[in-house]
Amino acid sequence: MTDTDTYADLIAAEDVLLFVHAAITATGQREFHSEAYQQQLSLDFLHEYVRVNYRKMYAASLALDINDHNAARIVQGLLETAAEATAEERRTEGRLIAAQLARLPPQRVYRLFRALRSAKVNNRRTRAIMRDWLASRPDLAHDAVKYRSGLRTAARHVHLPLGDPDSEAPHELGDFLFRPGRLPRYRHRLLDAWRRAHYEQGAVDELPFTVAEGFAAKHGMKREAFLERMVPRMTRLERLRTQGQRSTDGGTELPAGVELTVMPLTRLALYVLSLGFGTRHAHRQYLTRALRTTARRAAGAHAGSWGRVAAVLDDSYSSSGSGEKRRRPLAVALACHFLLEALAAPGAYTPLWTSGSTDPLLVRPWGPTPLGTRILDALEHGPDRLVVVSDGWDNAPPGLAGEVLRVWRTRMDPDRHTTVVHVNPAYEADGFDVRRLAPSVPTAGIRDAEDLPALVEIARFAEGRTGAAALHAYLDRQVARFVAGHGPRGRGGRGE
Repeated sequence: MTDTDTYADLIAAEDVLLFVHAAITATGQREFHSEAYQQQLSLDFLHEYVRVNYRKMYAASLALDINDHNAARIVQGLLETAAEATAEERRTEGRLIAAQLARLPPQRVYRLFRALRSAKVNNRRTRAIMRDWLASRPDLAHDAVKYRSGLRTAARHVHLPLGDPDSEAPHELGDFLFRPGRLPRYRHRLLDAWRRAHYEQGAVDELPFTVAEGFAAKHGMKREAFLERMVPRMTRLERLRTQGQRSTDGGTELPAGVELTVMPLTRLALYVLSLGFGTRHAHRQYLTRALRTTARRAAGAHAGSWGRVAAVLDDSYSSSGSGEKRRRPLAVALACHFLLEALAAPGAYTPLWTSGSTDPLLVRPWGPTPLGTRILDALEHGPDRLVVVSDGWDNAPPGLAGEVLRVWRTRMDPDRHTTVVHVNPAYEADGFDVRRLAPSVPTAGIRDAEDLPALVEIARFAEGRTGAAALHAYLDRQVARFVAGHGPRGRGGRGE
């Protein structure tokens, strides 16, 4: 806190940081230590509290690396309460909402539009935002086939004129959505393929994979033959997902025709962890090279600039996550391992897994969480930066990590020669925050490892050495960059 900050400024900054950590980490789904309803209740309170008390900063959080779930909730909250905003706030919010919708997956946006219709949000501003987004879609006929109910709901809500008046069939898209069966055929290839797929197996191959799956089941097509035929029409993620379904027989082959290095880092780590130990071992060099290549790309201009880095990485049993977020915490730790290796100076990176493992490619969720012991080991190397990637449940013995960090900060390193940051991939619903290790150590929520450099910058505001004015200036810079088209790094592959 600086000399010019008031107590109210400090409280506001802490509240906003609390919300940002939640918006990055929480998705309303079950975590290892909390149920889905607890997550949802906690998020409901935080969204309403921050929107009512700090509306400008609530909207500005759209410019940060928050997850899709909370981005959609913020957009809905701002549109539902437009009457509470000033004219200037509405202009800024409109630009932020448009920029965020352009980055969200289309299925998430259509789900948001259905929620707005259910909430009876139908003011002129909302209709304009929805119309602009629909007008930006590259092919509404594709959306009509793949997101049929979503597009129909949105078109009805904003009274969208469907079709091209200059074409020979100006109303066929509207007929397809609202009067199916009226036309004997459609001029658009996808629309007509959908019509023919009801009775013609050959037309199934012309449809998007997720739509074709339903028709394949209807026609009784064998799964293996269907998947082979659909490979040319699958997205990269669909190929990986179907390969995972097909490799349950214990095979060790990787999917053909998929270049892993184009995947986002955390998603690649999730994919690697989904493979059996035999597959990982058989393709060790290829998988390791893919992870390192992706990590170097994610590091960007920061590569090699962090000096000596030590990392404490949590692969305890709780890193298995939950049924909805399987192995997500462990995947974040694995991705952070390769990213920190790229960020550190050459040969100046020391990884320490809580299980004692020395082979990152074969890590698995196992055992207790001896964070205190591993932090002591890491500090012995005298790093410039210590990064702890853990859900914060230090239990071997309980509380040792916090005590080690307290003594280190107050007695051993009061001048802060070593920067310590804790990033936590799990949201703690009861505390409305991510679990912390020690008051003296800044903690940030994390969902994607590639956001780590930006999160370290956010975490410095939690140390108390940077004032509220600096936080506001940081948010203003992020908003300006975001609406100008230079926002947070895209997570890649979030679309269709």
